[in-house]
Amino acid sequence: MFVEITNTPRDYAWGSTSAIAGLLGTRPSGGPEAELWLGAHPGSPARVVGREETLHELAPRLPFLLKVLAAASPLSLQAHPTIAQAEEGFAREEAAGVPIDSPSRNYKDRLHKPEMIYALSDPFRALSGFRPVEETRTLLEPVADDERIAPLLERLRTDADLRATFEWLITGGDDVDELVAAVVEASAVADDVAWDTVRRLSESYPGDPGIAISLLLHTAVLRPGEALYLPAGNIHAYLEGLGIELMAASDNVLRGGLTAKHMDVPELLRVLDFTPRPIPYLVPEEPQPGVRVFRPDVPDFVMTVVDGVAADLPLAGDAIVLCVRGETRIGGGPSVERGHAVFVGGEAVLRLSGDGLAFVATGMKP
Repeated sequence: MFVEITNTPRDYAWGSTSAIAGLLGTRPSGGPEAELWLGAHPGSPARVVGREETLHELAPRLPFLLKVLAAASPLSLQAHPTIAQAEEGFAREEAAGVPIDSPSRNYKDRLHKPEMIYALSDPFRALSGFRPVEETRTLLEPVADDERIAPLLERLRTDADLRATFEWLITGGDDVDELVAAVVEASAVADDVAWDTVRRLSESYPGDPGIAISLLLHTAVLRPGEALYLPAGNIHAYLEGLGIELMAASDNVLRGGLTAKHMDVPELLRVLDFTPRPIPYLVPEEPQPGVRVFRPDVPDFVMTVVDGVAADLPLAGDAIVLCVRGETRIGGGPSVERGHAVFVGGEAVLRLSGDGLAFVATGMKP
């Protein structure tokens, strides 16, 4: 089964007014266009072209959600739960009678939400995961004599201090406010990618504790074709850029700063992984020239990027094909031109050809 799908970009305030339209060759709306959802998630299901039907009605159990994401300003700091955490949290909020559409609801479903982002812009910037404490202390050495920064250095001596330090920062208070002001002042003359992040965050979220929290995290600067994988428990925030995002079909988000939305700090602390790790680049397999397969450690989704070559792709389940350049021909199905997407159901192998740059999302229920 092959059906063309489409959708209207979400108009979140942080979205770009031109990037998605420029990529897909569509007419810009005149307002922010943040995310184009291509999936069956009921929050914004894709529409089936030529029918009064959504993809949620056609394929309600699609395990992944494909998005085109365009950030003109930083998103909130956030993390996502494991399946076990989501099941427990969902049941707890159901038992407490928290409405599913309540702004204070943490768990909208029983699923986890690992995700990946593939960079299209140069650069694509993101915060992702805790880095070793020694790296943060080294960064702060030139301003260590500032008495407003001293409380952070006193608390942050080893990696084991990350949890308590994060909790202190996110809880806020006068000393945290002074620390945030101090690091913003320091960023005006410092030269490092982490200080650049501080400057950017202070412009969008003045005074927010997330500005200081960013110094505990990796700033990843992706070039086109590079990707990050963000598993459960990874704290992250997209800062700037255009990319293709692929995730499990969940809407469970625990926020940790850089937002005016609901934050449940105890629940966030329960979900976060405070173990310092390297920047979580997702390195692709390359089964043939022009084909790269990004395969995370979950069954929910796999992304294959096919760039102007013929390829036979085995499918783990249903799939979505999005073309962002040229034309991609599907054996046994339609041609997909730039800016168009097709849902593929019930096919074991997908045969592609043509000069197009296509993103193929597939996956199976875990």
